[in-house]
Amino acid sequence: MTDTQTNYDKLYINGAWVASTSTETIQVIDSVTEGVMATIPSGTAADVDAAVKAAAAAFESWANTPREERAKYLTRIGDALGARMDEIATAISKETGMAKWLSQMVQVGLPINSFNTAASLAENYEFTETIGSSLVVREPIGVVACITPWNYPLHQIAAKVAYAMAAGCTVVLKPSEVAPVDAFILADIINEVGLPAGVFNLVSGHGTVVGEAMSLHPAVDMVSFTGSTRAGKRVMQAGAETIKKIALELGGKSANVLLADLDTAGFSKAVADGVGKAFLNSGQTCSALTRMLVPRDRLAEAEAIAGATAEAMVVGDPFAAGIHLGPLASAAQRDRVQGYIQKGIDEGAKLVAGGLGAPEGLDVGFYVRPTVFSGVTPEMTIAQEEIFGPVLSILPYDTEDDAVRIANGVVYGLAGGVWSASKEHAQAVALRLRTGQVEVNGGAFNPNAPFGGYKQSGIGREYGRFGIEEFLEIKSLQL
Repeated sequence: MTDTQTNYDKLYINGAWVASTSTETIQVIDSVTEGVMATIPSGTAADVDAAVKAAAAAFESWANTPREERAKYLTRIGDALGARMDEIATAISKETGMAKWLSQMVQVGLPINSFNTAASLAENYEFTETIGSSLVVREPIGVVACITPWNYPLHQIAAKVAYAMAAGCTVVLKPSEVAPVDAFILADIINEVGLPAGVFNLVSGHGTVVGEAMSLHPAVDMVSFTGSTRAGKRVMQAGAETIKKIALELGGKSANVLLADLDTAGFSKAVADGVGKAFLNSGQTCSALTRMLVPRDRLAEAEAIAGATAEAMVVGDPFAAGIHLGPLASAAQRDRVQGYIQKGIDEGAKLVAGGLGAPEGLDVGFYVRPTVFSGVTPEMTIAQEEIFGPVLSILPYDTEDDAVRIANGVVYGLAGGVWSASKEHAQAVALRLRTGQVEVNGGAFNPNAPFGGYKQSGIGREYGRFGIEEFLEIKSLQL
């Protein structure tokens, strides 16, 4: 045991820290040192049942709590997260490998925004409207099971929990067992601000046990899940047993289309920006722009810029100064990414930068070399499957229609990018992409705009007004 190891031995159910019905625990591994940084309870179906019953018992009272009161609780949670930003960012950087300076802005800053935005919506959203002779009422759906991933752990928790509670729902959260420490800190904050018992409940454990029990539980009205497409399919199948509402935010294989009208400076900017967008959080980003589509006659130009940009990225300890990329979150993820790099080599893609093995001098920690492939064809595995690591595929195209066809030629549709000398031209091509979000000429991420996918990237939208509406049922009163 290290001096920094934290052992969480209780779950948070019905406003109190309680022991799990199981004595089994799960080790949380530090991505930098490969040592154990924490242990958490391995929850059971019985724990889920207790949490769901608590949430169901609390629902009516919370749904009828004045919206101003709900907003106050959410604001207090956001403020408390801000007060513990350094502690939370440190934990998440150990869990996921993201550079600490970036964790503060992204991994904690975005969740604070979600709680504050949800608070504003709780107060100001129009829950009723008149349509002809009908009063249309939007009401909270009920008990929401929130199942969240490890790559942006608190961000994805906030996207569900904050907006569900703003809508008047009660929640049961299962965080990823790979990155759960931030969820326990959030539960501690929620306990401290005095949120009514049962409104928020935390059950940690494995997805095959806890997530499965949540998805099957008859008193759960909705499941909001973020994770792999494979696991999302299982959540949907299990939820169908009781006709639950299911919201899914799944994988991505997003295309970044660089159009032929870019001049040399514009093309160089677009390529360099695209490498950064592919490698954010060491590529552990579902919306990462992992396929760069370039005109065939500019392939060599793209290779040179992308290769130099990748080679210039500093990989290392996420707590050290000047670091761009830290390790991946787990040994399993590192090995998975190495397998895809080998697959790219085996299938004949041109290795421009990076490759197999760890960066020099980084033998401890789950590090991967930032890797760029070129000459990738649409049918190659690395052009079709989500890798979830710092691996960029550059694909040549011949015409604009060809580029759109290639961009849309995957089962996913989460994000994308288009670059052009003309904003109008870029926007026109962006409208042809079958995907939930598109960056136009490097447009910045908007945490209050709807986020979600087409096709096998998911169902539903998160954040802002669309985020609260996901957790509402619609009733018509015919007057």
